[in-house]
Amino acid sequence: MTVRCIAVDDEPLALDIIESYISKLPFLKLVRTCSSATEAMQVLQEEQVDLMFLDIEMPELTGIQFLNILKHQPLIIFTTAYPDYALEGFNQDAVDYLLKPIPFDRFLKAVTKAQERLQRNGRATEPAQPIPAPQAAPVQDFMFVKADYKTIRVDFRDILWIEGLKDYIIIQTKDQKIITLLSMNKMMEKLQDSKFLRVHRSFIVSLQKIDSIEKSRIRIGNKEIPIGEVYKEQFLKWVEENNIQ
Repeated sequence: MTVRCIAVDDEPLALDIIESYISKLPFLKLVRTCSSATEAMQVLQEEQVDLMFLDIEMPELTGIQFLNILKHQPLIIFTTAYPDYALEGFNQDAVDYLLKPIPFDRFLKAVTKAQERLQRNGRATEPAQPIPAPQAAPVQDFMFVKADYKTIRVDFRDILWIEGLKDYIIIQTKDQKIITLLSMNKMMEKLQDSKFLRVHRSFIVSLQKIDSIEKSRIRIGNKEIPIGEVYKEQFLKWVEENNIQ
């Protein structure tokens, strides 16, 4: 079956992420994104909807208040930045409860549960190709960081290097320098990918952006980056693996 969904959230960034995740799954069809409960109510009157991604904390009407006035509800997956709402969400017979920022694997688990419930209830809206077994989550190629009182999207392909400064890091891209409150270890978790490597306790480099290597120095553009003794063996192993001579 194809699961027809809408996403309701007053944060444009949250809607963009859900829309991106839906686009990766062929059994989901996004009917509309809505920035308020009143807008969603209009969509529910006009469209057939199987599943609604619903933010709990919204102006005018909260997600819970919105559900309480709906006569006919689709299946609900709550999305929120506040874990304290979990119990109240499940009391509404929600399929699942997703805590922001939402990882793709949790999103996939939640929509799979919704799909199974719809199949048990026989609520298919249109035929679709059989759904393949869930595979590894697609590699996310961007992240969002907070800097200068706003949330900034950073594409991994644009990162040249990352420098640690105590509790802060500097993300140097080809166009800008972004300073954000984050540790180097947390940054490496976000960058778990073969394209980045920590080469010093204060530096992570994009391996694709390295211009040259000389002794214990890496050059990316005009920047010289030291190679720390602790990280040298791993880095030299990568160099050897990519050496055609």
